[in-house]
Amino acid sequence: MSRPKLSDKASRHDAAYLRAKRENYAARAIYKLEEIDKRFHLLRPGQRVLDLGCWPGSWMQYAAQKVGDTGLVVGIDLRPVTVAFAANVYHSVADVWEWTPALLASEGQEVRFDLVVSDMAPQTTGDKHTDQYRSEALAARALELARQALRPGGHLVAKVFQGGQFPELLKQWREAFQETKPYHAKNTRVGSTEQYLVGRGLRAAAVLPALPKV
Repeated sequence: MSRPKLSDKASRHDAAYLRAKRENYAARAIYKLEEIDKRFHLLRPGQRVLDLGCWPGSWMQYAAQKVGDTGLVVGIDLRPVTVAFAANVYHSVADVWEWTPALLASEGQEVRFDLVVSDMAPQTTGDKHTDQYRSEALAARALELARQALRPGGHLVAKVFQGGQFPELLKQWREAFQETKPYHAKNTRVGSTEQYLVGRGLRAAAVLPALPKV
């Protein structure tokens, strides 16, 4: 059963939301990526990062700070990000179901990344099982794109609302990465089934070619 809309609205103005506003971050979600990064040591200077579902831009902000001027951050989302970034950080308006990393090669950009992050979530319907199913489909798509975009040894972090397909997703992650951990961020709202699947060390056998858009 979903929570009343009033409660959900109030939860969006919690301490993390207010802190993000004070610190000029686009969303409270930045602190989830920060927490995951501190736990799994994913980001460092000079890395190339692909952010799937990057709007409103807080994960791009965090990644940009960590990779510095020598790194690269590329974001993909259906909605344009309005945050101002340096030249080595940019985003494209695109549908992840149609977008492919091969498009970056056509733009003269590096195709292979060190880290792919995905905070993608479906438009919620209020039906828990439908929302979980759609979220798990997005997580599976994130894994597919990561296998096309990551270098061997690269990492993937993807959000998922845990449902009936979660064991299969976990199995696919473990087949693709040397180390896989489900992670529940502290800043997750009470009652949420949200998890993050963290895959470290993409196996060479799991790397896919960056497929062209058809």
